[in-house]
Amino acid sequence: MTINTEYLEKCIETLLKSYSLINTVDEGSVDYEMYRNSLVKSFEMTLEQSGKLLRKKLTPFFATKKSVDQLTFKDLFRHAFKYSLLTEDEVGRWFKYRDNRNNTAHDYGRAFAEETLSLIDDFIKDVNHLKDIIENE
Repeated sequence: MTINTEYLEKCIETLLKSYSLINTVDEGSVDYEMYRNSLVKSFEMTLEQSGKLLRKKLTPFFATKKSVDQLTFKDLFRHAFKYSLLTEDEVGRWFKYRDNRNNTAHDYGRAFAEETLSLIDDFIKDVNHLKDIIENE
């Protein structure tokens, strides 16, 4: 089964563009705030898309589609480790990304945004690796 990763690729592209632009402006400027907001939103969208596609990748490991559909985000990643798609360290980082994302629903303050920025380097590596795993049959 081939899984279409075009939208994930677009999310990653937007994330990378926002990340490169934030590094070209002065912290505290309006442009910095704009790029940071874009980066945080791109992070959120990329994370959500990653979970959706991982769910599709895991479907063949389950008896029914309904069983995989009932898994939580973190359970998806636990199963990715169980089936040797990801390492334990990678799964731990994905849990951190999810915990950070869950905070966005409650706190859009500066500290949260800066915490998200601190995760971006690892997130970019991990999401590209996950995309490769999803694309490989």
